[in-house]
Amino acid sequence: MSAIVLILFVLLIIISIPIASSMGIVSFIPGLVDKTFAANPVFLIRSIISSLDSVPYLAIPMFILSGTIMSKGAISEKLFDFISYFIGKKRAGLPCAVIVTCLFFGALSGSATATVAAVGSMTIPVLVALNYDKVFATALVAVAGGLGVIIPPSIPMIVYATVAGVSVGDMFVGGIIPGFLIAFCLMVYTYYYCRKHGEDRARIDEVVDKIRAKGLWTLFKDSFWALLTPVIILGSIYGGLATPTEAAVISVFYSLIVSLLIYKSLRFKDLIGVFKESVEYCLPALIILAMAGAFARVLALLQLPQSLGIWIGNTFTSKIALLIAINIFLLFLGMVMDTTPAIVIVAPILAPIVTSMGVDGVHFGIITVVNLAIGFVTPPIGTNLFVASSVSGVEVLQIAKKAIPFLLFFLIALILITYIPELSTMLLK
Repeated sequence: MSAIVLILFVLLIIISIPIASSMGIVSFIPGLVDKTFAANPVFLIRSIISSLDSVPYLAIPMFILSGTIMSKGAISEKLFDFISYFIGKKRAGLPCAVIVTCLFFGALSGSATATVAAVGSMTIPVLVALNYDKVFATALVAVAGGLGVIIPPSIPMIVYATVAGVSVGDMFVGGIIPGFLIAFCLMVYTYYYCRKHGEDRARIDEVVDKIRAKGLWTLFKDSFWALLTPVIILGSIYGGLATPTEAAVISVFYSLIVSLLIYKSLRFKDLIGVFKESVEYCLPALIILAMAGAFARVLALLQLPQSLGIWIGNTFTSKIALLIAINIFLLFLGMVMDTTPAIVIVAPILAPIVTSMGVDGVHFGIITVVNLAIGFVTPPIGTNLFVASSVSGVEVLQIAKKAIPFLLFFLIALILITYIPELSTMLLK
């Protein structure tokens, strides 16, 4: 029965049935075929409802709402100007400033797509005006936007921690060094690209001089509240003042106060549109989580995780070989499935297997999130590609091709993160 369920699930995805609907359909089939099967329709409906009965999951809509407010409130623009003041005149300085801005904005929103939309809508036109290739600029933002789910707070990390039974706070801490490592690797390629293809130094110097003409103190005062955001969100968590869910609520109120009263970049009448956009982002994620929870319970009743665990244990006898196989599997999974359902389905199956072989739970969580972050820029799902395309007007396929070199450097970082566990765990000690 488990083989039939999996085959049908794959077929439904291939024929473009939405992920949530596919999981819901195959979850009901075993109970309809076998009346003695424990997962009858009543059990599944209760499972769907109870799957969202989780305090950590409350952080997801809050961080999405906070990220949307910051996106509409021009937070990314203030971050970009402040970073450009310091590195704008260096070779590849402004493209690297885009990466750093994505890094910071990821620490504000916890979402890759929100990072691409917020940073891309502001920085892509700037880079194009400076004679950088438009496809390159769009690919840069699309890939760097993946930092939004690696730098804490991170919505996929919240999902992983909940289903795998590890601390959300530990996951957040574990993502700090890997996030900076990935950003550094992306900057290395960006520097190489700009060195090879050249830059319009006259135009760049003109733009940076305008930014510097404001003065460092003025820029700092203007950017202070934006720069303070990750300090408040992460500081409240690591300082023991708030749980991740409470910090998510704090981030909503803080972003509202900054955008409405301090920067005045939002008006109260704009909030209806902000709330509407947040709901449009949030509802699909929550529906997927609900269906994925029921699907995971059906797989557990079919004893698929146990069978898979036995097969993996018999096939891969060393930790190195196991991690190679899992990385390949997760990279493929990220290409065909969105991050949230992928984590909910595979984390409960794979986490016990790898931890039994001595892999730290937080370390494996970071490996999982980094693998699936690459999926944000790989077709056919590649949500960052579609968001970047809508922001820039560049075709998705063009962005994907230009993103390949960036992804190779992303993979280098993944290899280092996989086989140097201290990168994920040293701050936990």
